[in-house]
Amino acid sequence: LFKGISLLIWIVGSVTLLAGIVGVSNIMMISVRERTREIGIRRAIGATPWSVVAQVLKESTALTGLAGYLGLAAGVGALEAVRALMKAAGSAAPSMFDPPQADFKVAVAATLVVVTGGALAGLFPALYAVRVRPMVALRDE
Repeated sequence: LFKGISLLIWIVGSVTLLAGIVGVSNIMMISVRERTREIGIRRAIGATPWSVVAQVLKESTALTGLAGYLGLAAGVGALEAVRALMKAAGSAAPSMFDPPQADFKVAVAATLVVVTGGALAGLFPALYAVRVRPMVALRDE
């Protein structure tokens, strides 16, 4: 039963992470399309394709890194609140559950997975930005 619940948690977490990656990719694609003119100007004055790709990848990585950190902090905060409630109720009645806790290694691994997913999510919009020709981008409104 507990292995089944654990498997279900992994599946739900993986699908949620995949949905987040798709969402970040869509946000970055919108951002690139809104800044087509800026990218065209940068390319026209000599920006290399790698600098354009790096700009988009840094933005998507920073976006997911910040969101991942805030989510991790909120999760740890919720666990601590539940732990405090269990500790307060523990003096009145015995509990059959251990207080919840966050494993540091799992938290670090989850943060790395989120940041890596963010970098992958920014890859397709970055490649789209590089394919935009400077003259077409400057005419774009």
